[in-house]
Amino acid sequence: MRSPWDRLRHAISFELGGLALISPLGAWAFSMPVADITVVRMACAVIATLWTYLYNLAFDAILQRITGGIGKSIPVRVLHAVLFEVGLLAMLTPLMAWYLGISLVHAFVMDIAFALVFVAYTFVFNWAYDRVFPRPASQQSTSPQSGSSRNAPDWIAG
Repeated sequence: MRSPWDRLRHAISFELGGLALISPLGAWAFSMPVADITVVRMACAVIATLWTYLYNLAFDAILQRITGGIGKSIPVRVLHAVLFEVGLLAMLTPLMAWYLGISLVHAFVMDIAFALVFVAYTFVFNWAYDRVFPRPASQQSTSPQSGSSRNAPDWIAG
């Protein structure tokens, strides 16, 4: 498992990169002042940073329990990203509607658009993060010989 400090670095760097990407794109795409989008995205980033930290701890703990390791195949990375965004969508849509003075439906549409961008960003960021900050080799094994994927379906252990 990654250390708490590594998870903190992960969460903060993820949110800073996301903020730099989304604020100008959101302002342009939704014809809103970049300042309004930036304030909303900063609040969302704080919430998402906490969510990132807690979600990744929980996801890795569940993956560890199921597979005996925390190595992620492509399908597990996709599942990881999608579940993360669904949880975040449920938390952020009401905040966006309130601050921007728009309907929940409009905020939901905006949040879906942000989420679609973030699904791709999450996948690429986490893959790159694992390459730049790899786990120790002893934590990466998912071979049946180590007993770590004994009961895991191939799509999880892969």
